[in-house]
Amino acid sequence: MNIKLLHVPHDTKGIFRERVNRFLSKVELRGSDLLVDVHVRDPGRLEEILFPGNEVLLEKAKSNDRKTNWTLLAGKVNSNLVFVNSGYHRRIAEKLLDDAEINLFGEIVDYEAEKRLGESRIDFLLDKEDERKWVEVKGCTLAEDGRALFPDAPTKRGKRHVEELIKAMEENRASSALMFLVFRPDSKCFAPHEDKDSDFTKTFELAVRKGVDVEAVKLDYDGTDIRFVEEIPVCEAYRS
Repeated sequence: MNIKLLHVPHDTKGIFRERVNRFLSKVELRGSDLLVDVHVRDPGRLEEILFPGNEVLLEKAKSNDRKTNWTLLAGKVNSNLVFVNSGYHRRIAEKLLDDAEINLFGEIVDYEAEKRLGESRIDFLLDKEDERKWVEVKGCTLAEDGRALFPDAPTKRGKRHVEELIKAMEENRASSALMFLVFRPDSKCFAPHEDKDSDFTKTFELAVRKGVDVEAVKLDYDGTDIRFVEEIPVCEAYRS
């Protein structure tokens, strides 16, 4: 299956030079010696993408109020482009929810975004014919040996979100799901990254045992469009 979800054309290419902090990098624009400041939306480490000399794709800022004129869209990993702009995650997820052919969660009557659950805001609350379902969305840019891995850095916030999903199910308030947007076309299954965050991994394993759904969605980015490729399973060691 190959379904176009979102048109996100890049404006120029560049060579990555330095990550100044979590949200700022230095990139040399293609065909020039000009070094520009680039906003990084994804706070993860992205070590396999953001290293000196790697090719990256940039988007021109649409607002004059920005401190930087460019935003990082994607970077090369082997022969693949890996999309790293987390600012598009909600729009991608909405396209997935709206597409009846993809049909991740069955027939959806309606949904609301950014709904409060406990001490957190969860990305979506779905209204279905027979139930309500909380859905939290996470982006995945790391893969090793065919396994898509999340997170690529410790995430207390991510752990708290999963805990809230578990609690909602235990209290019979609604069913719950985790949606992982996997931007690695070389991935065959999804797993929590135990080496990076053992606490998140334990919470993920508990969530699976408690019945939280896990939808890992493989996506492809070609520099112009983001496309749905397929759903991939949770790696065998982490299934319920």
